[in-house]
Amino acid sequence: MTDFRVDPGRMALVNIDMQNCFVENSPLAAPDGPATLERINHLLSACRKAGVMVIHTAHVLRPDGSNMGVMGELIEPVRDGYINKDRSTSNLHPRLDVQPDDIILDKPRYGSFHGTDLELVLRNRQIDTLIISGICTNICCETTAREANMRDFRVFFLSDGTATFPTMGVSAAEIQRVSLATLATAFAQVLSVNEMVEKLESASMQPATAA
Repeated sequence: MTDFRVDPGRMALVNIDMQNCFVENSPLAAPDGPATLERINHLLSACRKAGVMVIHTAHVLRPDGSNMGVMGELIEPVRDGYINKDRSTSNLHPRLDVQPDDIILDKPRYGSFHGTDLELVLRNRQIDTLIISGICTNICCETTAREANMRDFRVFFLSDGTATFPTMGVSAAEIQRVSLATLATAFAQVLSVNEMVEKLESASMQPATAA
């Protein structure tokens, strides 16, 4: 069974799209969004204490929606402007613990690497391992995990630090289960928020190795 090493100085948390429209009160919201946000805040605290870089992404389009493309043809709330940059629905949720040293990364598509400078930021800090949390599990979070894997980053994917919404007659719980199974098979080490926090705390207690 995969058990990636934990070296906080070479890790980043990529916390995906914890925006108003994905957390609650919209057609795109995950039913478990508010509870997931609280678990992520716990993780954020542990990451900062351990020295893990924190990156929050926001899935946003231009205010006029001019870069919407085919995504708008597929998803009605996107077409209706829910993630346009000038809409309050696209803002990071007010209860999300965002600190001044955190990086905020706007992304125009599902994956956090597509059309952004994320890889440049990570390579510049010699980061080789990512922790992925956020909404929604099977779209933006999973796409980012796959993109990271293809670039040879190790990925920790959080089973209860991610959430999704029901669609096409399939429950959120079933989508979550299948997505996590796929990721664990070929793209990431899947574990809970508490398990990740324990790994970070354990690594932080290890004596520093000589350069």
